[in-house]
This record gives sequence, C-alpha cells and structure tokens, in this order.
Amino acid sequence: MIKSALHCLLAGICAASLAGCAGEGPTTAGAETGKDCFFPSQVNGFSRADNERVLIHTGVNDRYLFETFGYCPDLDFTEQLALEPVGVGTICRGLDVNLIVPSVTGPRKCPIRMIRKLSPAEVKAL
Repeated sequence: MIKSALHCLLAGICAASLAGCAGEGPTTAGAETGKDCFFPSQVNGFSRADNERVLIHTGVNDRYLFETFGYCPDLDFTEQLALEPVGVGTICRGLDVNLIVPSVTGPRKCPIRMIRKLSPAEVKAL
C-alpha cells in the first residue's frame, strides 16, 4: 500500500503543473488557524536542507520549511520525495502530512512536526 501511495504521490509532485491542478488556486490562508495552506498537488519541487529539514516549493517563490520529528534517514541526499497527506487534503501544519523518502530498503515515512512558510525575504536569501 505504501508503495502504491508513493507512486501516486510522486506522480502528483511531477505533474503538479498539469491541467488537473487548474481548479485549485494558489496558496490559501487556513481560515481556522490563520496559517498559509496548500494542496499536495501544488507542490512543484523541493530543496534539500539537511536530514531533519527540507524546503518544499509550491509556487514560483513560495517555499515551506518542513521539520521532521528528529533524524530522517536519506533525506539529506534524496533526489525524490513524496508527501502523504493525513486528513482532509490541505497541508497547513506538521500533523497534516508525512514525508515519504525512498531508500534502498524501501520507502521511509518521516513524520513532520512543523511547517512554516518562508517570507519573500527569506526565499530571496536562499
């Protein structure tokens, strides 16, 4: 089941710019939390930070910093990554998603403890 979910999510990340995503607008504010939210289908890439953090790209300049619950094996050098939404489908906080990181022993699930949208100044500094 994880393997098929991984394939679907990787396909979703790769195909985020296709017409199937056109119905979902840009990053939206979470009404109940006041936080910025996004849909997994809006993800168009990622940048590695280290083995406990990764930057998720959701738009031209939109970047979210994901922090895991401790060490996530292979995160620091992976070339592929999948998101596994937990719940309704929008991602606003760490409990809404897990990272799936491929490895030689099979996909590893890394729970996320915190998500923070970076400011335009922080994105420029990258």
